[in-house]
Amino acid sequence: MYSALYNHINRFIDLSTGEQEILAPMLKSFSVKKKAFLLTEGQTCRANYFVAKGCLRLYFIDIKGAEQTTQFAIENWWITDLTSFLFQTPSEFYIQAAEATEVIAIEHHLYDEMFHKLPKLERYFRLILQKNHQASQRRIKFLYSQTAEERFRHFNSLFPEFVQRVPQYMLASYLGFTPEFLSKIRAKK
Repeated sequence: MYSALYNHINRFIDLSTGEQEILAPMLKSFSVKKKAFLLTEGQTCRANYFVAKGCLRLYFIDIKGAEQTTQFAIENWWITDLTSFLFQTPSEFYIQAAEATEVIAIEHHLYDEMFHKLPKLERYFRLILQKNHQASQRRIKFLYSQTAEERFRHFNSLFPEFVQRVPQYMLASYLGFTPEFLSKIRAKK
């Protein structure tokens, strides 16, 4: 049931079968329908979500009322509102399923217990957070140093299958432009 997560963890650290058995009761798996929410603005984020299959997105509503996607999570990626999750404060974000998604969650109230029983998972999550932080820094750099068309071409070269998976308005929001502009870029092909 949790094999996708165990395989992912074992790419970073060695988690034995016995340790997997200790971790399993702390995990919760469930399905999320397309467009369903795991978190809405004002709620406290209660879990860190691992995508076993599907796609989730993290976004906020800007001052003009437009959705601004800040992160996607596809298979083998984690997603959460980290500030709300760590400090148990109301979120300023939404987490929504961009497509039907299979999720494995670790709830906040189990984090300390998990790290106490399986200290090596602290290393795993540190490595995941480092990769996530690096990706966020690169995304910010690209938003300020590349034209909109360059951002699309670069993203499309890295994740061509992903570009086809998500709705155009979500992708445009993530890349920092309008869906209409994305249509014009795609039409140039």
